[in-house]
Amino acid sequence: MSHDALRQLRALHWLPASSPLLSPPLLDWLLEEDSMTRRFEQHCQQVTVQLLREAFITADEMPQEAAFLPADTRFWLREIVLCGDNEPWLIGRTVVPESTLNGPEQMLQNLGTRPLGRYLFSSSTLSRDFIDPGQIDDLWGRRSRLRLSGKPLLLTELFLPASPLYRALKQG
Repeated sequence: MSHDALRQLRALHWLPASSPLLSPPLLDWLLEEDSMTRRFEQHCQQVTVQLLREAFITADEMPQEAAFLPADTRFWLREIVLCGDNEPWLIGRTVVPESTLNGPEQMLQNLGTRPLGRYLFSSSTLSRDFIDPGQIDDLWGRRSRLRLSGKPLLLTELFLPASPLYRALKQG
């Protein structure tokens, strides 16, 4: 599952927020400004993280993301599955330039199974440059550049079929 979902995440087709494919209930999820972890916690008893990969990579390993980040030689990559009550709801891929990883932001390398949102949204220095909605097959995702103390990182998320986003769409 995770390998295929990561392939789908990397193949998302990006859409303008004005796209007619994006209904208000869908945009409500995809353009969420707050922590997706916090949003998921409203739909389950427990949100957990399955760590798929954490490692330094080069720009060659992230051709789609490179345009949105500084031209560092190395980037910290974190790929995870975010689960609600042990059910996979979201695949997340975070790419952090090595130049971002100084001062308190070094913590980004030591999150382990702690959700990224719990770390990011506890920081008073967090800002967001943009959110791009995306689609692949019947799945939805989003890409967002965030900044901690002005230093960038790129987060791409793919909502898996069991995600509450799809339940909301059926109700909407």
